[in-house]
Amino acid sequence: MTALNKAPQKNIDDKSASPRRRRIPSAAVNRLPVYLQILTDLQLTETSQVSSDQLAALANVNAAKVRKDLSYLGTYGTRGVGYEVAFLIYQIKRELGLLSQWKTIVVGAGNLGSAITVNGGFTSRGFPVVAIFDVDPRKVGTRVGDLSVRNLDEMKDFVRANGVHIGVLAVPSTAAQSVADDLIAAGIGSLLNFAPVVLTTPKGVTVRNVDLGVELQILGYHEQLRGQGVTQPSRVTV
Repeated sequence: MTALNKAPQKNIDDKSASPRRRRIPSAAVNRLPVYLQILTDLQLTETSQVSSDQLAALANVNAAKVRKDLSYLGTYGTRGVGYEVAFLIYQIKRELGLLSQWKTIVVGAGNLGSAITVNGGFTSRGFPVVAIFDVDPRKVGTRVGDLSVRNLDEMKDFVRANGVHIGVLAVPSTAAQSVADDLIAAGIGSLLNFAPVVLTTPKGVTVRNVDLGVELQILGYHEQLRGQGVTQPSRVTV
């Protein structure tokens, strides 16, 4: 893990610059990346302050929920002024661990795994993809971006030797559990699973599932309601 950014200098002595020890509810954690993206976009437009009402409207949540979420960061804004965009970005990044770099590997060199590997946006957000693995001998040794596809047999040793933190599973559902077991055995504690299967993992391992089929089913539900004349929200966020 490598440290990246520091707090904005003008706020370096702010009492809220020190990380809080209180655990943030999962629902609030799920919303923090949404706020971060909105704030980053605002910063690009040279917006320096934002109110909870403005942030709530952009995130499609109510202002009270925004204020509650941000209070977990130790920040409460200023009445009549709102929040300083740059410092709020820093606070959210700090709380999400984005002031450090978390080495990430991808297992599965198919279309999805390759697309994830070459996506420079992950590195810029603190998740550099340092290796990609596959079992297919036809893929091993081929190039995916700047990386050469490695044999899956090398994965455990690579993880241990390079201090990898996160494993991305872009493999068929039939292989996902076995790959997850190997990643966990190598010492990885966080998994991003794209396989449409529920993984069994020991206590202490964090798994985030991204099932595109499930997301399409949810959209299908909203399309059905729309076809029945039920008014749909302009956006649905977590």
